[in-house]
Amino acid sequence: MVFLAMSILASSLIFVIFKLFGKFKVNTLYAIITNYMVACSVGLLFYAGEISVADVPKKPWFWGTLALGMLFILVFNLMAATAQRVGVSVASVATKMSLAIPVLFGVFMYNEVLGPLKIVGILLALAAVYFASIKEKSMAIEKVSLLLPLLVFLGSGIIDTSLKYIQEVHIKEEEYPIFSASVFGSAGMVGILFILVRSFKSPFKFNFRDILGGIALGVPNYFSIYFLLKALENDSLNSASVFTINNVAIVMFSTLLGILLFKEQVSTKNWGGIALAVISIILVAFF
Repeated sequence: MVFLAMSILASSLIFVIFKLFGKFKVNTLYAIITNYMVACSVGLLFYAGEISVADVPKKPWFWGTLALGMLFILVFNLMAATAQRVGVSVASVATKMSLAIPVLFGVFMYNEVLGPLKIVGILLALAAVYFASIKEKSMAIEKVSLLLPLLVFLGSGIIDTSLKYIQEVHIKEEEYPIFSASVFGSAGMVGILFILVRSFKSPFKFNFRDILGGIALGVPNYFSIYFLLKALENDSLNSASVFTINNVAIVMFSTLLGILLFKEQVSTKNWGGIALAVISIILVAFF
């Protein structure tokens, strides 16, 4: 539970840092790409074994890291497009409700058993994510835009499911840092290629704020994945429980941080979502 709590804390810090980007006029795209390279560097620093670039492609999980790196960038851009065209709350709901995909994967692939109370807890978790994220003025969705949140839902779910599968089948515990570093390094390289291609149309301008923003984002981003991998090893919680608690607690904690740090307005439905989140966590974690 300690590793899960640390992953939730790191993921919630990412929310705070993103909010600060607007205040300090940080270019989000450039900071995101910098963050991936910083997260890669942190993983390399925490890897206790000898690092040989030539040996990494021989690892059974290497091709998975390349695929995950591309997914990270793709889903990020889909989230940005969803937030801009449909609404921030819709993007948030689509991302966090994707917990249903790894939960179902754990049940069917690994025969994980969900008791009646845990099933109720997971259903309450989905409702909690919706009500904690919803904003009254942002839920009017045009039919033509429904594809974007659907793609965000699928992409986020595939990322979580892939992490579970690779952790279960291919990674040794001592390789978590180098695996995480490889995923973030892959995402960073894809991001660099993207802005290089885009620079032919419009030249990009890095500034010191973007680099500082990327550093601030990269450290908690790395640990959010590292601690999640450690939490998935927990013998007392199956992967369905881990992903449910992780996603719901992030929404709950991020909402509370938004209230405390940024004086965000919270509706009755949001408070209802937070209450449902607490109940769902108790049901999933302790029953």
